[in-house]
Amino acid sequence: MNPFGLIILSAVALAGMMWIQSRPPQLRERAKWQLVIILCALFLLYLSVTGRLHWLAALVAVMLPFSRRLIPLLRYLPFLHQLYKRRQQPPGNSNNRSRVQSAILEMSLDHDTGAMHGTVLQGPLTGQTLDGLSEDQFIELLQYCRDHDQESTQLLEAYLDKRFGDSWREDDPGAGKDSHTNQAGPLSENEAYDILGLEPGASESDIVSAHRRLIQKLHPDRGGSNYLAARINEAKDRLLN
Repeated sequence: MNPFGLIILSAVALAGMMWIQSRPPQLRERAKWQLVIILCALFLLYLSVTGRLHWLAALVAVMLPFSRRLIPLLRYLPFLHQLYKRRQQPPGNSNNRSRVQSAILEMSLDHDTGAMHGTVLQGPLTGQTLDGLSEDQFIELLQYCRDHDQESTQLLEAYLDKRFGDSWREDDPGAGKDSHTNQAGPLSENEAYDILGLEPGASESDIVSAHRRLIQKLHPDRGGSNYLAARINEAKDRLLN
């Protein structure tokens, strides 16, 4: 391959990897496939422009005799993919997600990426997902939570801190008001399992492992939230005590 073409492809691949890292965690998998498609298209364009497209035809011709043996194996790919995903999940964890619910919000946390997702359960924005809200809608929802439920306020503030850092507070009309202590009630056993992302009946070692994994992602010293860290600690104490 021409060194100049190799340099171009390498530069595109490097820029693409930097772009993938800048994307939100929940969009990185799609971005990876987009980068692969772009690189394949550029490689085909290079072969076509340099008159080497016949190399690809030759490669296909060489692989064709083996295709009859490979095609039957394709039906096992979905099974192998599911088996791999199950092996990647920690013991006692059914979906690798934690779930927290308040009167106004339902929130989930992906253990692998640390990404938070939420749905509005009550109020003018009922049924909408937090990922799709505009800045004005976030301010409206935050004010609604402050007027109706302190636990929902703390949960939404934790989401905003996780997603936007401290920048959202600059546009918050309620900034500077006295903060309140956690007014959430005691956790039930099922709520504690949901917060840690575990199935009921999980072992003590599973509970300790899930707590350690989550607290590392959501501890305030690591850019997490005091509220979520407190709920995670409370969930562990509820199940172990």
